Amino acid sequence: MHAEIVVLPGDGIGPEVAAAALAVLDTVAERFGHTFRFTEHDIGGIAIDRHGEPLPAVTLEACRTAHAILLGAVGGPKWSDPNATVRPEQGLLAIRKALGLYANLRPVRPHPAALGASPIKAELLEGVDVVVVRELTGGIYFGEKTRTADSASDLCSYSVGEIERVLRTAFRLARTRRGKVTSVDKANVLETSRLWRDVAARIGREEFPDVALEHQLVDSMAMHLLAKPREYDVIVTENMFGDILTDEASMLAGSLGLLPSASLGEPGAVGIYEPIHGSAPDIAGKGIANPYATIFSAAMLLRHSLGLEAEAAAVEAAVHAALDAGVFTADLAAGGAAVSTPQATEAVLAHLRT
Repeated sequence: MHAEIVVLPGDGIGPEVAAAALAVLDTVAERFGHTFRFTEHDIGGIAIDRHGEPLPAVTLEACRTAHAILLGAVGGPKWSDPNATVRPEQGLLAIRKALGLYANLRPVRPHPAALGASPIKAELLEGVDVVVVRELTGGIYFGEKTRTADSASDLCSYSVGEIERVLRTAFRLARTRRGKVTSVDKANVLETSRLWRDVAARIGREEFPDVALEHQLVDSMAMHLLAKPREYDVIVTENMFGDILTDEASMLAGSLGLLPSASLGEPGAVGIYEPIHGSAPDIAGKGIANPYATIFSAAMLLRHSLGLEAEAAAVEAAVHAALDAGVFTADLAAGGAAVSTPQATEAVLAHLRT
């Protein structure tokens, strides 16, 4: 297979973890006989510095014609002025909207060797296997915003069509897993959530009667996700709730450095693959960032955009083997011996080559 892959390293540790994932993809290409061509472009803070905007037109155009997009991270204190009119995160929102990437998939499956890094009791984590499907292009993050000297507002708005398409993604995914969808909302307070719940019930009843559906309020979901995480299979929710719950879910895995994500649209559309962690500017350039989440994201890229299931499984198995061998970066080592980013990457490559 020949594939054109756009790489958006971004800011902070983004270039370091993206480089690790590229080394893995190169090794996959060599082992399985594929040709992957990588082109690098700017997004986020570095794009502001170089182009005056967080998503340059040349970046977006390259992404539109690619088979897949691998992204590192964006943001940092250099661009964190809350009153700034241009911020790195605007690049992420803009590219998701422009490419129609409305469904963000975030799998959470704690690895037995890394349970000690989680603040949650190990007995609660055994057997946890959850995917959160977050709506990505609607809701309060994209609504009209106002600001005066003494007030501010952010509009949260959803259409039936926006809700239907992300729910169908979640239901289809559940059919390939354990057949259960938990739809999260705040229907006791918010009108958008009442619409969300009505649409979820209809879609489940009319189109996916073989999939079990339950509704959960977001505040109780935040509690249950940590207290009884084994009970959940596919969790689907709106944009802001999903943003918060997936960061919370990282505590199940022990570190943000283990959790990948895929931002997808309609079948056949280009997808963006990135770790869920931020740019971690405090450790940027030190060579100690955890590359595993970005490598897992590369596995999702192989699976969802290129249809290479065996290759994706091989990458995941290589990361699991490295974790089994105790190859932990500082975020996982819990005060013990920690390896560098290149050492963790090389451990994965060694297993992938065998």
